[in-house]
Amino acid sequence: MQQFQAIVARQDGDKGPVTVKLEQITDADLPEADVLVDVEFSSLNYKDGLALLNKNRILRKFPIIPGIDFAGVVRSSQSPEFAKGDRVILTGWGVGEGWSGGFAERARVKSEWLVKTPAAMTNRAAMTIGTAGLTAMLCVMALERAGLQAGDKVVVTGAAGGVGSVAVALLAKLGFHVTAVTGRPEQHDYLRSLGAQDFVGRAELQAPGKPLQGERWKGGVDTVGGVLLANVLASIAYEGAVAACGLAGGMDLPTTVAPFILRGVSLIGVDSVNCPKQRRAEAWNRLASALSSQDLEAVASEVGLPEIPGLGADILAGRVRGRTVVAMSK
Repeated sequence: MQQFQAIVARQDGDKGPVTVKLEQITDADLPEADVLVDVEFSSLNYKDGLALLNKNRILRKFPIIPGIDFAGVVRSSQSPEFAKGDRVILTGWGVGEGWSGGFAERARVKSEWLVKTPAAMTNRAAMTIGTAGLTAMLCVMALERAGLQAGDKVVVTGAAGGVGSVAVALLAKLGFHVTAVTGRPEQHDYLRSLGAQDFVGRAELQAPGKPLQGERWKGGVDTVGGVLLANVLASIAYEGAVAACGLAGGMDLPTTVAPFILRGVSLIGVDSVNCPKQRRAEAWNRLASALSSQDLEAVASEVGLPEIPGLGADILAGRVRGRTVVAMSK
């Protein structure tokens, strides 16, 4: 049986140490499902960093292949929805956590987890966008449903990260006035190239503030949580909205009901893991038309599969800018 490369996490016994390394495996090592995919690209996300370092119990079984997303070509299919040669994308559904995922040259997954790659999008572009970019688009769609429109002032926290970078680019493309929040001032030129017009240092929003503050923005995309999100909510204008999708700054939300009942502010939770398939397809189609190849190259860097085990600490420490594409052929 033909072998291929994969990053595999294994545990020594029930409670022993976990190792994550590049191995040669076969199709027999993959879980049983109805679609087998030749993976062309994956990407590095925050959850992947947790998996690579075995933190927060993100890995729920062993052995397992990490990688929460991928794009590739169907090798074989038992599903009427997909045929050999179809280009497909997978994000979410617990893949890379409880089911072997995208850090391998092949993946076998359930057909209901896949969407077809839009005709106008390459598989590399799909993983330049990846889970982070899909999440960013879902946040933008949530703000639009809440009534925000071109010209409104919006804020993006964690702006130099994966979700933040794509959110800045998308919002700017759609005509919003974007303020980027980052703790890395050396990234201002990068964020300005994506369309950010104003900047706020992360430290300015990390200290506990008043329950209601000056109305600075009509809406926002928050990837951080914690005190920073509380301060953003306190600074949202009347009947504005914040789409929250991350917790890098903590799960607590030390705020009051004041922004919600005195200004009618909406806090919208955005989840991309179990997002319904129809909404996923809509988001991917919008991403295909909203972001050009030039936009995507501005946020992307590329690595090969052998480099992945060494990058977990970097993404968890916030040292990774934009999106990291994993090319199986590199």
